[in-house]
Amino acid sequence: MTLQDKIRGRVPHFDSVMAYTQIVLGCIIGGMAYPLFLVPNSIAPGGLSGLAMVLNHLFHWPVGLTSLLMNIPLFLVGYKAMGRVFVWRSLVATVLFSLAIDLIKLPAMTVDPLLGTLYGGLLLGVGLGLILRGGATTGGTDMIARMVHSKLPFITVGVFLLMIDCVVVLLAGVVMGTSEGLYALICIFVSSKVIDMVLAGFSSNKACFIITPKWEEVTRHILSDMDRGVTQLTARGAYSGEERPVVLCVTSPQEVARLKDIVREADEQAFMFVTEAHEALGEGFSKLAGGD
Repeated sequence: MTLQDKIRGRVPHFDSVMAYTQIVLGCIIGGMAYPLFLVPNSIAPGGLSGLAMVLNHLFHWPVGLTSLLMNIPLFLVGYKAMGRVFVWRSLVATVLFSLAIDLIKLPAMTVDPLLGTLYGGLLLGVGLGLILRGGATTGGTDMIARMVHSKLPFITVGVFLLMIDCVVVLLAGVVMGTSEGLYALICIFVSSKVIDMVLAGFSSNKACFIITPKWEEVTRHILSDMDRGVTQLTARGAYSGEERPVVLCVTSPQEVARLKDIVREADEQAFMFVTEAHEALGEGFSKLAGGD
């Protein structure tokens, strides 16, 4: 039993606690990106917060409060399209994220727009990724996008959100300058890639595929010596046309060497390939938990 499983057994609603912990941490990290990198360099990172940046440039309105005021009516319109838990967590995340942008008072780390774009996008991506992992979002635009998609299925959620980002970038280019608009595009790209990395997980578990006629012996040793689960997949050789089992086993990086030894001892002619398993959930790994 892992330490996380032990804590889960002692703390009621452990998964909710973990979700809100990720949301709060994500709001703080994402909020820090604005005073440290984005606001000093006039980089509008898309979405309503990017639009709030444009308004801040024009009227000096606080970015967080402006973003929050724009999000509230979108929540009121779009909450029926989403589940109750998701809406509540998203509302909490939106309020905390907006407060973090305005209340976290940190001096700018750089006035180099390229560095501000890259590191601002990195911090923002980590923050938003953690919020999404916690089962929330920071913008009512997601809800509106889902409603639009339900009415107009040919417009996907991703396309709708991309349209919003494009409009914000165009506004940033017109209001703040062409260079700032181009930097905003880079920031959106960096943050989206980092969000994907956070959602996929930072673990480096390995998925090992083994093809050998000694599959029974290999399977037996994996189960007994490594105490790891094994899945047998059915495959057909393209040249021989014969069916043969493929042994699949997910391990930690430290266990790959031991698995290679087991395969080598059973069959030196075996074929084995190892790929990344970004996030392994279930028995022997992190628990596959659902939201509350």
